[in-house]
Amino acid sequence: MSKKGNAIALSLVATVMLAGCSSSPAENQPQGSGAAAGGSAAKTKITYWTNDRSDADYIKQVIQKFNETNKDNLEVELTVMADNYDQSVDISFASKQAPDILRVDFNKVVPWVKKGFLTPLDPYISEDMKAKFTSTFAEEKNIYEGKIYSLPNVGQIWRLVYNVDLFEKAGIKSPPTTLQELVDTAKKLTEAGKSTGAYGFAGSFKSSSAFDRVAYPIATLSGTNVVEGYNLKTGQYDFGAYKETVEALRQMRLDGSMLPGSEALDIDPLRAQFAQGKIGMYVNHSAEPAVYNTQFPAQIKWASAPVPTIDGNKKGASLVNGGAYLSISAESDKKDKAWKFIEYMYSDEVQTGYHEKGYGVSILPHITANAKQGELPGMEGFVPTAFDAIYPAAPTYTVEGKVEGVKKSDAFTKYMIQGGDLDQVIADLNTRYNAALDKVKAAGDTKAKADPSFDSAKLQGTLGK
Repeated sequence: MSKKGNAIALSLVATVMLAGCSSSPAENQPQGSGAAAGGSAAKTKITYWTNDRSDADYIKQVIQKFNETNKDNLEVELTVMADNYDQSVDISFASKQAPDILRVDFNKVVPWVKKGFLTPLDPYISEDMKAKFTSTFAEEKNIYEGKIYSLPNVGQIWRLVYNVDLFEKAGIKSPPTTLQELVDTAKKLTEAGKSTGAYGFAGSFKSSSAFDRVAYPIATLSGTNVVEGYNLKTGQYDFGAYKETVEALRQMRLDGSMLPGSEALDIDPLRAQFAQGKIGMYVNHSAEPAVYNTQFPAQIKWASAPVPTIDGNKKGASLVNGGAYLSISAESDKKDKAWKFIEYMYSDEVQTGYHEKGYGVSILPHITANAKQGELPGMEGFVPTAFDAIYPAAPTYTVEGKVEGVKKSDAFTKYMIQGGDLDQVIADLNTRYNAALDKVKAAGDTKAKADPSFDSAKLQGTLGK
């Protein structure tokens, strides 16, 4: 990097860090001499960056306990990024200012390994610890080319979130279990909500991932064997798995059952409207109990239920997003010490507390087997069942950048809003995504291949009861 480029990078890192929130119990005390600590040796500082803001209060508490009780004279400094986390990580490595520990999402593990950001954890993980996590290991989610780069903690458990008060007003006894029932229920809710300006269904379709939030759990629970558009059984993209879902969304829009302006809605404005009783149903994950207890206190009675399936039959298991959490920076010169903190963060005590206090739903069998139900109202609906599962990784995140033209979610959202020839949309997506997949395979960027024996029904019961 040129001197000018390096100066810009350093400036950007400083700016982003100031925009975030740093926390260290001893941040206002002198460092280096040890005199302030009664002559004790200066502590070794471990830097930890995360983009998680919703759990910051709990994480600060457990870090404070670690800093006060660890026997290795370590002090962890937390930085919670306000925005542009991925860009900040890129800049920190380019400017040789990377933190010791990184919060990493499962879809970033492979890209960050390829960039040289992450350190394999295999030398640090004991056999006893590895045994606890073995059932959650997945290639290209937390493992790459046989090496472990992270371990999971919680997962996104997808549900249909619904307004109980509006259901009661409409005389509807239970949430829909099929896509046709979803369409019919949305129409009834809209009719019942006319006097208050409420609509039956909404989606945060301003985001390109909004369609995914609806379609992915429905398709996987329906037993399509398709994850993120990729058919694990055939090893090819098959967007026909989402045909019935996008048709249902289109129909709700045509019926006037979908909240007007949903195509320009972000998730937080949607949540604010739901909390006020203006929305009957939407699909999202296990962060919602915390949202409606703190961020947008619910003014209605609400609950969650399994997403509907195409025909009412649960032939598969609903996709659970997750698989990674903490990783050690490849540039850290304190890797052994960083691992001591990571080991603490993955301890039963910390992970059980995280689950029970409602900051997330654990996908670790050794935690869920003994933990109490989450404290927050609404958490009970997001507890993993026999019909929730972690799937093998689809190569979507390496393929996406190679796809020419309109991407999958944007194409389906456009059809939902404008209509058109859905079969042609699907055929076009299949052609372009499989062409991109061929390029990625040829470059050796994915090991994904067909698994003729794969059957999503066999995943039932692997995560919950």
